[in-house]
Amino acid sequence: MQTSNISNPEQLANDIRRWGAELGFQQIGFSDVDLSEAENRLTTWLEKGFHGEMEYMARHGSKRSRPELLIPGTVSVIAARMDYLPAGVSLQELLDHPTKAYISRYALGRDYHKVLRSRLKRLGRRIEETVGPHGHRVFVDSGPVLEKAGLGWIGKHTNLISRDAGSWFFLGELYVDFKLPSDQAESSHCGTCRECIDVCPTGAIVAPYELDARRCISYLTIELKGEIPVEFRKLIGNRVYGCDDCQLFCPWNKFAEPTAEDDFGPRHELDTADLVDLFSWTEDDWLKKTEGSAIRRIGYQRWLRNIAVALGNAEKSEPVSAALRQRQNTDSKLVNDHVQWALEQQE
Repeated sequence: MQTSNISNPEQLANDIRRWGAELGFQQIGFSDVDLSEAENRLTTWLEKGFHGEMEYMARHGSKRSRPELLIPGTVSVIAARMDYLPAGVSLQELLDHPTKAYISRYALGRDYHKVLRSRLKRLGRRIEETVGPHGHRVFVDSGPVLEKAGLGWIGKHTNLISRDAGSWFFLGELYVDFKLPSDQAESSHCGTCRECIDVCPTGAIVAPYELDARRCISYLTIELKGEIPVEFRKLIGNRVYGCDDCQLFCPWNKFAEPTAEDDFGPRHELDTADLVDLFSWTEDDWLKKTEGSAIRRIGYQRWLRNIAVALGNAEKSEPVSAALRQRQNTDSKLVNDHVQWALEQQE
């Protein structure tokens, strides 16, 4: 049923914001389906090859930036923000720690895809109770979607920034087939700041608002399936899954608040884990301790690959060398090659 004749869209938008807050979202925004500016940026980025092995970024053509092509009948996009920063240990103290692993804060708890998708589906049902049957679809990294909708501005590191909450948050969208009032797009408030550019360990932010993913530690430790280029291994430090440096040093994140979601709290002490301990996990250990986690997506071999690199960068010690020697001759050439490199760094 097409519900474009809603009598009071402004009131409905206010209701959706209230329902979103009740479901644990910190912010709800609305936009139309004109993403032409974002489409131009995406096209240029793809033409430069900055997406590396991420074929899915180009696979769907203009559907990524034209919601009405992806889901015919889409008129408005409801975007939802959910904060995820866990409370606890000082994050900067963990960076390049001589013995501990750094795991991107978003991956410490339950897989956010599952949390946001469930909440957005509930939001869709709540809307349906009010306006009647309508076409809608939920996206949380599950489709070729470019996020937009009055939640903030794209920072120089290419992450979305909220004036009131920084950038430690997840995003999800609900495509709907009825018109809602669009929020005014927010202009950039990065000014002359270039903190994120200067602190990036691998120089992945090649220009303001331009990221070469092929150099990004998140790409190298998560998306890249093969060997990590030798030129980046020392620069990765102790980051074994993702990287948060550009967010850690962003001045706007002084406004970020710790999440109230138990699901995003650290599991199995991954927020303070020792590299040697993580490297000792068997595949069964890994499967058990990453159940329901976003970390699962890289598989056990890439997990070992990443930790081997971090151990190569760790403080030289016999426990580190011993841990590496125990995995010198695994069934995985990928792991063996990185272990050998790490042992050479420990000599």
